[in-house]
Amino acid sequence: MIARRLVVRGRVQGVNYRGWVQDRARARGVMGWAENRADGTVDVWLQGAPDDVVAVERAVGEGPSHARVEGVETSDVHPRGDLDGFARR
Repeated sequence: MIARRLVVRGRVQGVNYRGWVQDRARARGVMGWAENRADGTVDVWLQGAPDDVVAVERAVGEGPSHARVEGVETSDVHPRGDLDGFARR
C-alpha cells in the first residue's frame, strides 16, 4: 500500500472537481479525500494499491473537461490507518 498527497492548482473549485476525483478513486478502491483549500487549490489524499493510486493520480492531473488543471504538486506520505473509503470534504 502506498499513499500520496497532491495539491492541485488551476480552475478546480466550483466545477465539481472533488466529486469527479471521488468517483475515480472509488472505482479503483482508493481511499482518501479531496478537499477545497482557501487558496483555491484542492488537497487530495490517495491511498491504496500502487497501480490504483497511480491511475487515480494520472486522472487528477488531467481533470474533467469543465476544469482546468494547471499543476499538481505530489508528495509521498505514510499511509494512514484511519481511512475508510474516499470522502469529498
